[in-house]
Amino acid sequence: MDTRHLEAFLGAVDAGSVTRAASMLRVTQPTVTNRIKALERSLGLPLLERLPGGVRPTRAGRSILEQAREILRLSGHVRRIADASLTPQGRICVGASESLINHRLLPLIEYLLVRYPDMDVSLRLSTPQEALVMLHNGEMDCVFMIGSEASDEDLEYCDLCPEPFALVAGGRPGPGRPGPEEAVSSILVSADLDVRHCGGLLDEVESTLRPGRTLRLDSVTAVKRMAESGIGVGLLPEVAVAEDIADGRLRRVVDWRPATATYTQALWRRGDAGHPALDAVLKAASDVVSAD
Repeated sequence: MDTRHLEAFLGAVDAGSVTRAASMLRVTQPTVTNRIKALERSLGLPLLERLPGGVRPTRAGRSILEQAREILRLSGHVRRIADASLTPQGRICVGASESLINHRLLPLIEYLLVRYPDMDVSLRLSTPQEALVMLHNGEMDCVFMIGSEASDEDLEYCDLCPEPFALVAGGRPGPGRPGPEEAVSSILVSADLDVRHCGGLLDEVESTLRPGRTLRLDSVTAVKRMAESGIGVGLLPEVAVAEDIADGRLRRVVDWRPATATYTQALWRRGDAGHPALDAVLKAASDVVSAD
């Protein structure tokens, strides 16, 4: 089975369009179409349903998605191991949350681009939950997130630097606008937080401050604006709110400090060690992010 056929099929599924898949794979649309048809002939099954606005996998197509991704991942791994030079090169996709991209990873990406010009580093903004799903299915090679542990037996991880969280509220309460203590009792806003990998941090906050309800937002900016407006308090990485606290836009809620230790972590699939590009990213992260 030609892996290029699988790549064309998965590209069309992920993009929802043969045209967009061709652009993503940097080949012509007829090339993608012919490769998909060749795969369908070899399997004797229709894999894509053609729609007016694009394509979607048939039942048969959906049934082979996971295996097709694994075949591509393993074939790429074999090719990289067979490269005798072991020079970091090729495409590697890295996922991270908003606060880490803005405050931790930009020096890392700059370092990689300068040191490894043959590497095509793609940095994708995503929530921790989305990033872990894409890491598992092979759409990402490495994920940076904040956590205290990684209990998934299919993944390996390393702690890069401490990354504590802070509870913040509007820095300048005005008439009719709740102060920090009242805001805590009304709502808790959280972002950049995957409770599965942050121990009991969220439970710790909720049991200590007992908010009326918990609202989860994906956007750090939205969390800060809501906290600044007095709508509630924000649970955010300290690094994401340090400037806002210094400028007086936000302030810490009472004297709360988390008991759960959290860190910026790098996570990758178990068994992917030996991938030159991945090893280069992890080594650079250890040197650059840990020293930040």
